Amino acid sequence: MSKRTIAGALGALAIALALVACTGTTEPTAPPPAIPSPSPSTVAPTPAEEVPVRPAAPEPARQPVPPVQVAIPDIGVSIPVVEVGIETGGFMELPENPAIAGWYRFGSDPSSSQGNTVISAHVDAGNYPIGPFSKLRNLSAGATTEVTDAAGTSHLYSVQSVTYYPKKELPVAELFGRDGASALVLITCGGDFDSSIGRYEDNVVVIATPVA
Repeated sequence: MSKRTIAGALGALAIALALVACTGTTEPTAPPPAIPSPSPSTVAPTPAEEVPVRPAAPEPARQPVPPVQVAIPDIGVSIPVVEVGIETGGFMELPENPAIAGWYRFGSDPSSSQGNTVISAHVDAGNYPIGPFSKLRNLSAGATTEVTDAAGTSHLYSVQSVTYYPKKELPVAELFGRDGASALVLITCGGDFDSSIGRYEDNVVVIATPVA
């Protein structure tokens, strides 16, 4: 409100007071009609819904139990297993010694309720004897594979398939999957050796499923 408006309002109030003072006795003004008090509501309150309360703190993440040994009696394989990650270039890291296998620690482990436990090893390497996984090609469906974890628990698997994949056609996303049914995936090299690049042309992949 501007000063002019305020001044005008005060002037009008002064004039009204002057008129009242000049008229002498005035008729009493009738009181305003009483406003009835609102009556209490008769509507019943809305029933409260029972909402389940969950703990505010998240559940602790499950700690993996790494595998430490793979044994396949049918082909005379027994090989220790160590944890490995990813090397430069995005490939799975592997122990240099073919007599030691690597477990992909960013994937599932034998105690996981789903996903593939991936264990791999070189078939051979310079300055080392040929590795135990060179025998994977001789596996037959139904052969038993035993994986022992760091807690001392033995996990039994039954071989379902032995497949040769050209290295460029290896179904990486499928083999390293962390969803779906639990399985054991064993990987090594195989096929013809390409001396021009110093590598085997294929990967030998064994798929085994848990024995109930």
